[in-house]
Amino acid sequence: METIINAPHETDNLDPRTDAAAKVAGAPAPVTIAPVKLGRITVPTPVMLSPMAGVTNWPFRVICEGYGPDGLYVAEMITARALVARNPKALRLCRFAPGEKTRSLQLYGVNPAIVEQAARIVVDNGMADHVDLNFGCPVPKVTRRGGGSALPWKTDLFRDIIQRVVRVCGEAGIPVTAKIRVGIDHEHETFLEAGHIAQEEGCAAVTLHARTTAEYYGGHSDWSRIGELVSALDIPVFGNGDIWGAEDALEMVRETGCAGVAIGRGCQGRPWLFADIKHAFAGSDERTDPTLGEVCDVIRRHAALLTEFYDGDERMAVHDLRKHIAWYLKGFPVGGSTRKAFMECESLSDVDREIGELDPTVRFPERVKDKPRGRVRFAKKVHLPYGWLDSRTTTHEERETLFGDDPMDAGY
Repeated sequence: METIINAPHETDNLDPRTDAAAKVAGAPAPVTIAPVKLGRITVPTPVMLSPMAGVTNWPFRVICEGYGPDGLYVAEMITARALVARNPKALRLCRFAPGEKTRSLQLYGVNPAIVEQAARIVVDNGMADHVDLNFGCPVPKVTRRGGGSALPWKTDLFRDIIQRVVRVCGEAGIPVTAKIRVGIDHEHETFLEAGHIAQEEGCAAVTLHARTTAEYYGGHSDWSRIGELVSALDIPVFGNGDIWGAEDALEMVRETGCAGVAIGRGCQGRPWLFADIKHAFAGSDERTDPTLGEVCDVIRRHAALLTEFYDGDERMAVHDLRKHIAWYLKGFPVGGSTRKAFMECESLSDVDREIGELDPTVRFPERVKDKPRGRVRFAKKVHLPYGWLDSRTTTHEERETLFGDDPMDAGY
């Protein structure tokens, strides 16, 4: 059994750049941004690549870091139980390229003891320089187990997980951060309390995706909630949600006072966004305006790096690349048959063949520049463990159910 919230959750939040009420005469206020310290790590340009399942493996991180070499680039979410079980895919996802400056790893779990074990593996094997904890994932298969953005509702679990991981990582001087959402829905908000707990238990920073679980990826995130959290905490707050271009990053910092920004869907097919934000934070108007030929050069490099990631298996690499190609080509006038041909590629030579059919001189279309992409749908239902909202702490029975030996937790 499970608890399901089934109500309309469409937000009427407006984009701060287009909200008529927010427009004022004259030039916008200048943005002041400073390097962010996370324990012994300094992030000179405080822009973070948010972990995204199936996206932020090391090939994509390396490409993004090439555009913004002084940001923070976090690996995709690693399930703690899978790491403890030495699941091969989990171990592959924990790998970093030799050139990555800061090895950032995100852990997800519900059982504090298992998450602690996973953190111990990371520390004992020297696997990362920074650990992020996922309390922001809104996906039903995660929240129905009490994980992700559902977990901060249970303050005992939330505090226990952070306490244990900070203690283990602290022994090695590894900073710990936490990614959260506003809450389950607007009747069950958790972000202010969660932020205080994270700060009290030793987190170096918090990232807030300014939506609830119920809002999923729909509408525009409510940046005012980021400002609330900034005012409530002493540790740095990274803002996340609807940063599609450098001007969005400037506006978020201007509106909220956040210490840095976290980029998710905005960099899908647009890894140069990190260069644009770096320039914007430095006060420069320089922006990347690639031709289709230059984008294809990125696709080729991405394909080669993925082949290395998959130990020379071109088929697996190209299959992984397919979703990225759809993002890279979005907005370009390449036609449906060309897109279909790319989706049928099975090797690097297939990719090269299709690239050879494209006009490299085509400019990036203005109509899609800095516009939303990726998932924008609303969650129709929020799936939670049965009785999850009855109390802010877990009962003995809930813990027995949550911490049972579920083999799915160790798989991918």
